[in-house]
Parts: sequence; C-alpha cells; structure tokens
Amino acid sequence: MYDHKINFYIMNGSKIGVEVGMGPTRINTILQSAFFNITKIIPESDAIKFMKDAAQKTYGRKGQDVVDKNWAAIDAGADPKNLIRVEIPESWKDAKDEGLDFKKVSGDRKDVIDFVNNIQLKVSSQEGNTLKVSDFLPYVDGSTPSGAAAYEKRGIAVNVPKWDPAACVQCGFCSLVCPHAAIRTVALTEDEAAKAPEGFEVKDLNGVAGYKFSVVVSALDCTGCGSCANVCLANQAAIRKEAKPSTLVMGAIADNEFEQKFFDYAVTLPVKEEVVEKLKETSIRGSQFKQPLLEFSGACAGCGETPYVKLITQLFGDRMYVANATGCTSIWGNSSPSTPYTVNAKGQGPAWDNSLFEDNAEFGMGMSLAQQALRDALKEQVEKIAESGSDDAKAAAKEWIDTFSVGATNGAASDKLVAALAGDSSDAAKYILKNKDFLSKKSQWIFGGDGWAFDIGFGGLDHVLASGRDVNVLVVNTEVYSNTGGQSSKATPTGAVAQFAAGGKEIKQKDLASIAMSYGYVYVAQISMGADMNQTMKAIAEAEAYPGPSLIIAYAPCINHGIKVGMSKVQDEEKLAVEAGYWHLFRFNPSAEKKFSLDSKTPTKGYQEFLDGEVRYQSLRKANPENADKLYEKSAQNAKERYDYLQKLIDLYAN
Repeated sequence: MYDHKINFYIMNGSKIGVEVGMGPTRINTILQSAFFNITKIIPESDAIKFMKDAAQKTYGRKGQDVVDKNWAAIDAGADPKNLIRVEIPESWKDAKDEGLDFKKVSGDRKDVIDFVNNIQLKVSSQEGNTLKVSDFLPYVDGSTPSGAAAYEKRGIAVNVPKWDPAACVQCGFCSLVCPHAAIRTVALTEDEAAKAPEGFEVKDLNGVAGYKFSVVVSALDCTGCGSCANVCLANQAAIRKEAKPSTLVMGAIADNEFEQKFFDYAVTLPVKEEVVEKLKETSIRGSQFKQPLLEFSGACAGCGETPYVKLITQLFGDRMYVANATGCTSIWGNSSPSTPYTVNAKGQGPAWDNSLFEDNAEFGMGMSLAQQALRDALKEQVEKIAESGSDDAKAAAKEWIDTFSVGATNGAASDKLVAALAGDSSDAAKYILKNKDFLSKKSQWIFGGDGWAFDIGFGGLDHVLASGRDVNVLVVNTEVYSNTGGQSSKATPTGAVAQFAAGGKEIKQKDLASIAMSYGYVYVAQISMGADMNQTMKAIAEAEAYPGPSLIIAYAPCINHGIKVGMSKVQDEEKLAVEAGYWHLFRFNPSAEKKFSLDSKTPTKGYQEFLDGEVRYQSLRKANPENADKLYEKSAQNAKERYDYLQKLIDLYAN
C-alpha cells in the first residue's frame, strides 16, 4: 500500500447497516456505493441510479420495505461524511511479516501446527500458488490433520455475547444451539478456578458438589448470530417479566474481545467425566460439558445444520466415522485448507471423508463393511485369548466379546483388553495389539442434506437402509439445495418459492420418513431442536444405540428461507414450525415395546402465521396472490393429512 501510494479509506459499514435497517452484516451495498463515490469511474448520479434500479429488480419480490432499506444503504454509502481517509504511516515503507506465534489451541499438536504453518497460512493468505509439490508430500494420501480451523481466529462478528453469572440457571442451552461451538459451559475444580486468568467469573455448579461453573466465549470464533442469547432461559424469564435480558448480552466485539483469554484457558482443562456421568451424558446439561469435536466451521451465522452435528460429535465423536455427501455439510465440514472436525485430549475424533451426491450412502456402508471385516478378524484372535490366555486376559476377552456390538461400552472393554495383553507374546496377542485401533465398535454416520437424501442420492440411501447394516443417517433438511443457491428439491413443500419453482412448488414433498418406516426394521425419527431439545437428544441416542440402520431427519432453517426475524431466531423458527403443524416430531423404534411415538402435540399456532414469516412463501403472495392462496391452502391440507396419518400410526403399532 505504501509502495503503490494507495488511497486508503475506512467506513463503519456495520453501524450504517444497523441505522438503515439492513443489519450489521449486510454491508455489500453500502461499500459498493462508497466505491463508486471514491473512484468516480462513472458519474456518481448514474451509479446510484443503476444501483437503485438493480435493488428494485432484485428485491422487489421481497416487498417495498426491503427495497427502501437497500436504497437508504446506497445513499448512506455514497455520503462523503461516512468515509474516513487513513494516512499510511511512513513506517509501512519497511514493514515486514513477523509471522505468527501459535500458542496452545485445543491441544498442542505438532501435526496440525506444521500443516497450518506450511499449507493453511499460505492458502488463507491467497499465496497458495507459491506452494511446491514437495510441500504436500506429508498429505500425499489426501488426508489432512483434524482441528486446523481452531487456528484461524477470524474475528468476523460485530457483536458477541457476554456472560453475567448472576441470573444464569446453567441450562446449557446457549452451548447446545451455538452453530460454531464458540460458547461453551465449563466445569472446573476449585484449583482450576483459582488458576484462571484474572476476571474469569465462576459460580457453584448446580447438582455436583465441589465444582465451579462458567460460560466462556471465543470472541474471535463467534459469528455474532445471537442464537445463544435468544434461547437463554434466564434471558427469556427477564423478557416475560418485561425486563431487559442480562445473562447473555450481545455487545460490540471491541468491548468483549478480552474474554478470549478466558476461553483459551478453559479449553485446556480436561473434561470432567464425573460431572458428565452425574448429570447424564444424554441430557442437555450433561452433554454440554463434553468437548464438541466440530468447532469453528465456516457455516453461515445462525446455521440450522451445525448444532445437530456438533451435538452428535459430543456424544459419539471419539469413535465416529463420517461419510459426508457433497453439499453444505461438506462445505462447512471441510473447506480447504481448514478442518473444523477435531480431536479430544487423547487424540480421538471423527474420521471424516466426503463423497458425491450419488454414492455417499454406499460410501458410508463401505466404511461399515471394512470396519466389520477388520473386527471379525480381531474377534477370532480374541476368542483364542478367551480360551488360553491368562486369567486377567480371559476376563478382558470375555467382556470384549460380550460387548462386541455395543458401542457405548465396547471402547472401555477394548482398553481393558489391551492392558491385559501387555507382556503376552502369543501370536494372537501380537495381532490384537498391532490392530488395537480397530478393536472398539465404531459409530458409523452418513451425513447429507435433502438434495442428497431425497433426490440425487436416494437410490443409494434406500439400498443402504434396506441392507440392515448398523449405520446411522442424518439428513439435515433445509427443504432446498442450499449450497448451490436454493434450488427446489423433493423435500421442498407445496407453495415454497425456490430456484426452478419460481411460481411456488405445485406438488407435495416426498415423505422419506414413511418410505424408510415401511421396511419395518429401520429406526426413523424426525427432530427439530428448537421445538424439543430433549426429543432431539433422545432420538439421536436411540438411533445410535439401535443395532441396525437408522434415519434421522432434522429440520434445519436456512438463510435461503428468508426468515423475517433473522437467523438469530433459528431455534424459534424450528419451534414455530412444529407448533404450527408444518413439521412433526416422532420416533419409530422397531426394537422398542412402544414402536411409534408421536412427539408433536396438536398444532396450536396458525399454519399461515408460519408461512408469513418467511420470504420463500411471502414472495409468491406478492407476485401472484391468487396462486399463493391456492397453494398455501393445499400446503396446509397436506400438513393436516400428514399429522392425521401419524396419529393413526400410534394405534397401528400399538397392536
């Protein structure tokens, strides 16, 4: 900048965005207008006219209010008083890159730090063209180390949450719903609390004596969506009492960035297994004291998908294999060069890989078959130990064989077996110890969106579910092809406007859940975290424990929906979808005495009220009111018939 005598201007686009009603993050229009004002590449009056005409054409279907906000943003960006010219200091003439001094971030792992220094920094700095073939030799097999996203520290949020312990009820909701694992609940010993950085706030941990409790925020990883503050039970109680929320308050990052040191300290502390066990791992509170093994992804602020996957990694991440279909889940799941899936203190974490739309389910089943072949071979050797080993080895071998298919307990049995075989020189023991990483029962997951599961990959998914294999499928249903621009999928409901359905989807969506239930031996659940967090937790735990194929379809609001109250209210949108009868919660467990559970209550909110809150529906009313009314009525009828059908299943599976 110094050498080229560049004119350097800054502008508080976020402040202007809030003032004109666009919000703190939608500032591209403001900056574009400022660009034309500064450069004069075309007459400023022409530039403003062209931009306003484009805004009318682009946003007219969303309502004149949206157009007016964009016009105000254009005018504000062009206003010279909003621009500040920065004089480039003389010291920049000889400025040099000082490099980065990486401190401990989620574990001091040399493989990650080497990757970050040698590959990630250069790619992120848009200097990837300087990398040599030899730089990639450590990754010649295509694998990269987990956890690299922890070293990016983007600092993109305008506002971040600040925790006040006074009224906090320690519910854990904030941590549960955070799309980026940037806010966490922490259990500390008295000694750990005493050694914390100055200003680190704690309170006594409810329900477990001898521990302290805190909520920590990574301001530099937060995206500022505000979902945590929105679901905070203490904040909601304050609102009901017509008081201002105080437990989690969104404030300027400049005022809260100092809290980063509290987060950095907290993530070095060990997970308190006693706390998790006492509060129960599969409870909301208990699960949130476990380390999330999906953190700091590049998902949209307020993303409806990542909270589900993050929760799954907290429950099973130390023994997970993941086959991920191309789509949003693969983009935020592993966009080069960084990887948000990470490992725990033992180095255990999800083994993640990405496949295509059309074959991801088969890819995941292939992982399962490979695991089974390896473990069957190990089982033959363990059976030999059970017959002729030492007494300790026989007992450990028997426990491992008894828990062979039970992932929740087989890991501990595997550790006992490895310990019992120390010093055993038999061929069987040598084989087992050489292949000890494959001893424990893994949790096989297959991730993807509705474009994959309902459409392009359906044939493979159906084949895998029909196979009877012990695999777990999570479909995050945004009801459109989100990653490629919001095209209509077979999950898109009647009346919704999407790419390739500009006049509103005319036909009803596919009923993937019922297709899967028709097999009779597939676990099937529909969940919506904001509507019922406990039902979400129960369904995920049941699906993983079920010794056969399982399918979970999770409702995931998306930025493509145009939620009028904003992405900070994603959990509210998930709740309203269920209350309005737009989305239904249920669990079908073939191994349970009560096979079918309809977890949704009779709708209490207006169906149209839900539709009116999203641009994907309201834009149709503006463009074609007559057709909109017809399709909305058809959509409501489809939802009612669906609920009536689910109620009949209660009696059907009770007999």
